[in-house]
Amino acid sequence: FLVVVLLVGLVGGLMPAALFMAHASLPAHSLAPFRALLYGLVLLVGVLVGLEIPLVMRILKRHFSQRYGLKDLVSQVLTFDYLGALVVALAFPLLFVPHLGLIRTGLFFGLMNAAVALWALWLFRGELRRLRLHAAACAVVVAVLAVAMAGADRVTTWAEDRFYGDNVVLRESSDYQRIVVTASQAGVRLFLNGNLQFHSRDEYRYHEALVHPAMAAHGAPRRVLVLGGGDGMAVREVLRHPTVQQVTLVELDPHMTRLFSTQPQLTALNGGALTDPRVRLVNADAFGWLEASSETFDVIVVDFPDPTNFSIGKLYTTSFYQLLDQRLAAGGFAVVQTTSPLIARRSFWIVAATLEAVGLQTTPYHAHVPSFGEWGFIVASRRPFRPPTTLPPGLRFLTPEG
Repeated sequence: FLVVVLLVGLVGGLMPAALFMAHASLPAHSLAPFRALLYGLVLLVGVLVGLEIPLVMRILKRHFSQRYGLKDLVSQVLTFDYLGALVVALAFPLLFVPHLGLIRTGLFFGLMNAAVALWALWLFRGELRRLRLHAAACAVVVAVLAVAMAGADRVTTWAEDRFYGDNVVLRESSDYQRIVVTASQAGVRLFLNGNLQFHSRDEYRYHEALVHPAMAAHGAPRRVLVLGGGDGMAVREVLRHPTVQQVTLVELDPHMTRLFSTQPQLTALNGGALTDPRVRLVNADAFGWLEASSETFDVIVVDFPDPTNFSIGKLYTTSFYQLLDQRLAAGGFAVVQTTSPLIARRSFWIVAATLEAVGLQTTPYHAHVPSFGEWGFIVASRRPFRPPTTLPPGLRFLTPEG
């Protein structure tokens, strides 16, 4: 039992760091070696964890068989096992990772397993034949995990430098995501949790296509709501329209809006849009904010990431789009970034169908953004959308002719 607990602590504790380093080192064009390593480590940890319960049952049966029946022992072991798994499953993403980071969180749980091994070593010291050998194994595991914990930042920095390739000029973790900004002669790139959000050489294509068709179709928008887009790029495009009097930006992560409001290299990209007196910053969950708000807007720009998890997925539901419809002024337009109609065709049309399910008319369109390929958008409103014939001056991508 002692050996199994130590192996779980060592392998499980080092697994996030090992996978992070492997992902940065293995060839980017082939995921097969990384997947093999990932599945192998998961299988190994799963087998070791599975061995713990029968070993615990044997120990408890030997020492408490006269006080408890086998049925009671099994019931209590499984109950505490499931409760512990539930607590860890909730605490891991909500409490530990935001504060410790992924690598340190894995090492922390590895040290917890090592602590259990030390407790078992003390508890059964009279029964163990090779007490010194077991004690030395515990000491080695604790030392390895402690050294790895101390060097976690260096591992993260090394892996990110290898993974992103370009010079990393900013790397920070917020309560919601890992924010990395890289710079090279080709331009500046923003990554959130390892996913590219924009490249400065072509982001204007995406943001012009996202903002101006709906804004120009309205004709004279005064109050505009931007949901997501904490980098301020969409707000920059909104402010090109002279009729705009107020822009409300609702962004969940205050870290993002702070960086893109204060960092000179980043404010240069959005033209200082987030510090414009017409802009109101709100750091809140968009769903909850729309539920609590009674304001209406001429144009609503929805610039969320693709729905890769539940917290983002709820922002692509009929419930959310009903709230969106309620916040649209009479004759207003909403526009939603809608992933790639080429690569994720089914997702693209599901968003259109979901918007139509709440009674909105939809107009899908797409634009070519070299960093992403073909990218899709959908304009939704209660009135027909007509392609605009007049656009703000100074645009680099859109023209009234298309």
